[in-house]
Amino acid sequence: MAELLDHETRRARGADIQAQVTGKPSTETATLLQETWRDFAFAEVWSRPGLDRRGRYLIAMAGCANTPGPNDQLVNDVRGALTEGELTLAELREGALHLACYAGFSKGDAWDDAITQVQEELGLAPAETPPLRGAPWDPQVRQEEGEAGFLKVMTFGGPPPNNGVPYMEAGILNFIFGEMWCRSGLDERSRRWITLVAVADSRCEIPIKSHFHSAMTSGNCKPPELHEFVLQYALHAGWPRGSDVQGAVFEMIQNFEADKPWSG
Repeated sequence: MAELLDHETRRARGADIQAQVTGKPSTETATLLQETWRDFAFAEVWSRPGLDRRGRYLIAMAGCANTPGPNDQLVNDVRGALTEGELTLAELREGALHLACYAGFSKGDAWDDAITQVQEELGLAPAETPPLRGAPWDPQVRQEEGEAGFLKVMTFGGPPPNNGVPYMEAGILNFIFGEMWCRSGLDERSRRWITLVAVADSRCEIPIKSHFHSAMTSGNCKPPELHEFVLQYALHAGWPRGSDVQGAVFEMIQNFEADKPWSG
């Protein structure tokens, strides 16, 4: 990054990366905030080598959708992800659904609406996505599938089937791990980035720590990538919230490297 000490070089790199990431030509900035997006967010953060661009897109889109405000940034990220070939339309639809599970359906709607806007702008045919369930199922089998799914994703045991608690039985086992995480339309690593944004925004200690722990023990994410996640995440959530998440990342990486099992 030493070459970015030159202001004009940083501006040029920022404009180039901004055009790539948003899928449209970069225009001259009109405000200090716009200039900072170009010269810091795009020139310095999006150009960092520690995290692939697909991951940065997912973190950015989930972060935008989860933050109230104008949807311009979200629309730009969706367009860029499609035009750069980092994500397909079907994968983006899956991403919006996955975010809805962890951040709430209104947040998933925001992402879904931005995808529709870009789909219409680019003249794309609707995405073909598999239904939630294409055939009848046995309730007991579904509970057991959810239990197995929880263990696979989280790498530690979760609530037992038929526990009688609606949130755990109908929500966690039946839906989140019995249906969402096992869908074929989006890979597990991609779902992980979306989940990490949502749990980070929740400000809930146990979900944050458990999901950062399982991101590493599952093999989905490496410790240095989680440090990069915090920087990318902070662009949308803000530095105070990023600081909170960074502390959890430090702790979970320490536990991971010491081979400590999760203990909530």
